[in-house]
Amino acid sequence: MRDALGVGVAVGLSGFAFGVTSAGSGLTLLQTCALSLLVFTGASQFALVGALAAGGSPFTAAAGAFFLGVRNAFYGLRLSQLLALPRAVRPFAAQWVIDETAAVALAQPTRRSARIGFFVTGLTLYLLWNLTTLLGALGAEAIGDTDAWGLDAAGPAVFLALLAPMLRTGTERAVAGLAVLLGLGLLPVLPAGVPVLLAALAAPVVLWADGRRSRERTER
Repeated sequence: MRDALGVGVAVGLSGFAFGVTSAGSGLTLLQTCALSLLVFTGASQFALVGALAAGGSPFTAAAGAFFLGVRNAFYGLRLSQLLALPRAVRPFAAQWVIDETAAVALAQPTRRSARIGFFVTGLTLYLLWNLTTLLGALGAEAIGDTDAWGLDAAGPAVFLALLAPMLRTGTERAVAGLAVLLGLGLLPVLPAGVPVLLAALAAPVVLWADGRRSRERTER
């Protein structure tokens, strides 16, 4: 409960930044709120309004948002096994499969605590994210420059804080390090969302190298 509420509140407040950014990009109040209600994945939402603000076409903006959102499908594969939810509940739970809910659930020691972490994080974050999106869109002019508030850094900071203790072995740390290098290195040259997907290649590359070293030691 502590982890879930902490993440939900910290990240939920960054909905202010999205509301202000979306309104500044020319989207209406209804469009801005609909994005948070229906899409509900901050990186994709920011990518969409950022591309529109830069003069991109709606199709290009949607493509970038889609690529960023694809990563949630991989979270879903892991969480479906961990949470083992009834079939009737899964379509509703899928709406809350995002970075933060996955990080909290995967950090828990038991299935029961993972379920609690997932649903409390999802509910808290969903309510706060949509509320602050509305307030941000309504008060865009009064809030001013969101960069000065640093709200956009809350989500990544919380996610890294949850991820770091889970990297216990050298292999896990190598995967994380290579993923960072791939993501940051490809960011300037590829469309939004693609570097995130290609960063996932860090896992098979490191595992292959680790397996090769193990075989070489065995042969010696």
